[in-house]
Amino acid sequence: MMPAGVNFDELKQKVTQLAIMEQLKLVSYICEQITAHSFVSKNLAPKDGTLASPKEADKLLALCDAAAEMWEGKFDAAEDIRQMRQERDEQIWASKS
Repeated sequence: MMPAGVNFDELKQKVTQLAIMEQLKLVSYICEQITAHSFVSKNLAPKDGTLASPKEADKLLALCDAAAEMWEGKFDAAEDIRQMRQERDEQIWASKS
């Protein structure tokens, strides 16, 4: 449930203002909260037993934390995507000439 006075879009905007490490911590926290709910484990778990054990999940989260620590400086995924799209568009339009 959302806190009183905060809607989903406002929360998304606030999350984008966090540093990347803080965002990763938030993702980890959300995953822990979801895992803790019995509804998820009873109703959403794969029937073939492919759900990772808590130990495997901890290893994966540790790897994500280690990867995030490798980034130095400002990281703006949205800007990176915009730049990649612009470069792709320039290549496409150049080949059509």
